[in-house]
Amino acid sequence: MKFHVVAATASLGGLLFGYDTGVISGALPFIRDLFQLSEAMQGFVVSIALLGAAVGAATAGSLADAYGRRKVILVVAVLFVVGALVCAAAHEVVTLLIGRAILGVAIGVASMLTPLYLAEMAPAEKRGGVVSLNQMCITLGILLSYIVAYLLSEVDGGWRWMLAVGCLPGIVLGIGMLTLPESPRWLAGQGRHDEAADALSRLRDDGDVTAELNQLRTDLKARDGQIAPWSALLAPRVRIPLIVGVGLAIFQQVTGINTVIYYAPIIFEKAGMASTSAAILATAGVGVVNVVMTYVALKLLDTAGRRKLLIVGLAGMAAMLAILTAGFAVGTEGALAWIATLSVAAYVGFFAIGLGPVFWLLISEIFPLAVRGRAMSVATVANWGSNLIVSQVFLMLIAGLGSATTFGVFAVMSVGALLFTIALVPETKGRTLEEIEAGFAGDAVKA
Repeated sequence: MKFHVVAATASLGGLLFGYDTGVISGALPFIRDLFQLSEAMQGFVVSIALLGAAVGAATAGSLADAYGRRKVILVVAVLFVVGALVCAAAHEVVTLLIGRAILGVAIGVASMLTPLYLAEMAPAEKRGGVVSLNQMCITLGILLSYIVAYLLSEVDGGWRWMLAVGCLPGIVLGIGMLTLPESPRWLAGQGRHDEAADALSRLRDDGDVTAELNQLRTDLKARDGQIAPWSALLAPRVRIPLIVGVGLAIFQQVTGINTVIYYAPIIFEKAGMASTSAAILATAGVGVVNVVMTYVALKLLDTAGRRKLLIVGLAGMAAMLAILTAGFAVGTEGALAWIATLSVAAYVGFFAIGLGPVFWLLISEIFPLAVRGRAMSVATVANWGSNLIVSQVFLMLIAGLGSATTFGVFAVMSVGALLFTIALVPETKGRTLEEIEAGFAGDAVKA
């Protein structure tokens, strides 16, 4: 089996993640008008999916450690299909919320498990690009949701079709995962070494997997082949990677990225766009920038390195948010729409080469194998929890504090994330997962 087939199929989880998080931005203005939703209820329609995502992420690690990565991804594919169809069929707010909650659980599990599965399947020298293919698929899913939303924005009841389209990649993901192998690292951790060897042989073109298998056995022997308990997250060798993972998880959200993903048309309307359709079209342009810059990141992650891209991206995000803040503060008639569109597009571009792909890649790399599933769950829950809070209060902040102050807060948070990265985030480029683990263990001993 060609490894790129495995990577492309598994990354459909990222495509679904992106589509189902992005599509609400195009559907929300129509849902708002149909159901006469207040700003708080609009926030709840968005954030209930994030609450579901936090629940999904919280359980994903334990489920993946107990039943395997592949089986859990198969269940997720079913949830994506069911959730999309429930949302599309909703004739009252309660049904819509139930469908959004189901999608949220699927998104939460996929956000944690897809990069984990890819990281454990990929050879070290290709891991950065392969795992970040998931981020590329997330951005493609977001862009696809914007394009679908624009095409259906003039159709009567088009928001239902926007939501229903999400079931199609879910079906493809489920069928595709039936043909893929289980993670060799998980199989070896279960003592199923022959199956692990067979899975590796299917994944590696040269067929010689002896060295990789020996490394796995060495790592398993060091921890007696046991999955560590939750209390192991408090061990000294896990402390620094956990601080890094959770810190980046929170910063990814409090710097404001998903307020743009969820509410971009509303932001552009406030900046002076002439119509909802025009605002959705501008949002699609931002989605194109997101995809292009994520592709650039894919090409650079295994050459320039994770840390450098993270620093450049965060510095650019802070600068663009400062410009957006100034634009709303000055409030130039007519020109404000252009200032908002261009600065938001550039902000998303800097996110796409740094904090977007690097966060998900790093949390798949920095945790020891014994606690990887659980530790990634903690970081992912922190990410979705922060996303939930920021997305729920965003429209209320805009109404209460004004757009300039709100985006000014995001700019300050971006500076904080930059300082955090400079102080704590290591470079993991070109190192095996076992070498990264050994490096953090050495730091713990020094401390």
